[in-house]
Amino acid sequence: MTSACKVAIVPANGCYDVYNCFWYGWLHKQLTQSHVHCVLRSMPEPDIARESIWIPFMRNDLECDEQTIIVGHVLGAEAAMRFAEKYKVKGIVLVSACVTDLGIARERESGYFDRPWKWVKIKSNTDFVMQFGSKNDPIIPWKEQERIADALNVDLHIFKRGHFMTSTFPELLELIISKVKIS
Repeated sequence: MTSACKVAIVPANGCYDVYNCFWYGWLHKQLTQSHVHCVLRSMPEPDIARESIWIPFMRNDLECDEQTIIVGHVLGAEAAMRFAEKYKVKGIVLVSACVTDLGIARERESGYFDRPWKWVKIKSNTDFVMQFGSKNDPIIPWKEQERIADALNVDLHIFKRGHFMTSTFPELLELIISKVKIS
């Protein structure tokens, strides 16, 4: 099932060894074995995950473009949304996404939350948006995840899986494969 479509995994902040952090390495391996071009790299400045550094890295180093599906987890999800405000992408997949800094100074420093979200621009720059949220996420309140689903008018795949810090994520793999097949 070789496709012109590419998947770029953008991790949560704080992940240094991305291949051994949560489900990222597993997803990369599964997609690669399915003949899907997938990019997973350690991000610069992983603790703060500054937008001013991550967005150019996604554009220049991960080579995210109109044929890319960006899979973002936590601040990686916010990076995916801010990226889609500026650039066309095939799609974005948001896992444990939020719209505010949740009152956390380190999140505020990232720069993603210092201005309104451009929901219309995000939608117009993507062919699709998928969202995965967990009702029992101990970090991201459910209302934050619902705000994104409502603003982007997406199907919110609802789980009770905490902050999605598992080593595998088969439901995510299945939905990405389905999107790659139809592109």
